[in-house]
Amino acid sequence: MDTALFIKALGGFFAIMNPFLALPLFLSLTEGETQSEQRAQAAKIAVFTTIFCAVILLTGQSVLSLFGISVDDFRVAGGIVLMIIALGMLNGSGNSSHSGTAAEQSSQKKVQDVSFYPMTFPIIAGPGTITTLIIFAGQAKDMSGWIALVAALALVLIALAVVLWFAGDIGHHMSMTLRTIVTRLMGMILAAIAVSMIAEGLTKLLPGLAG
Repeated sequence: MDTALFIKALGGFFAIMNPFLALPLFLSLTEGETQSEQRAQAAKIAVFTTIFCAVILLTGQSVLSLFGISVDDFRVAGGIVLMIIALGMLNGSGNSSHSGTAAEQSSQKKVQDVSFYPMTFPIIAGPGTITTLIIFAGQAKDMSGWIALVAALALVLIALAVVLWFAGDIGHHMSMTLRTIVTRLMGMILAAIAVSMIAEGLTKLLPGLAG
């Protein structure tokens, strides 16, 4: 297994799909439901997110080729998107392109099933997640790379399922201060990954920048 890619992908996937950031939104959207109903929603979210991520991971590169977009073009554009999301996490304002607008989130409170929209998309698997999946898929050059990528994604998805399954208990004990610290930390990690993506893409597109 490609250990370096595994560690990088694990950090990237966890930062952009952070279960603890999705937790308060999940609790808000499932407010008034029983524990069994919340856990049923959590299970469906885990399944939908896994399927969604698998499809993007396997077909993302082909979609780019279909539109004549190189991985490096997407790396720069995706890095900018991730940087915007990261800055939103750092200043506490969030980013509607990834988590959905306030209107989109509030409109779903009256809908019985929020497992796919808006929880899976766009709150957990939004544009930032799609970008991260496609970029890391481009870095998996052999079987060891793909094993590392799948293992990293599987760990994050398992963490997501566990956090949402025990959402009621975790939310009760997770203070706002702790949520803020986690958000800021993940924002810094995501910003660093975004810088790396942009720098690598520009170096490939504009070789003169490499010196």
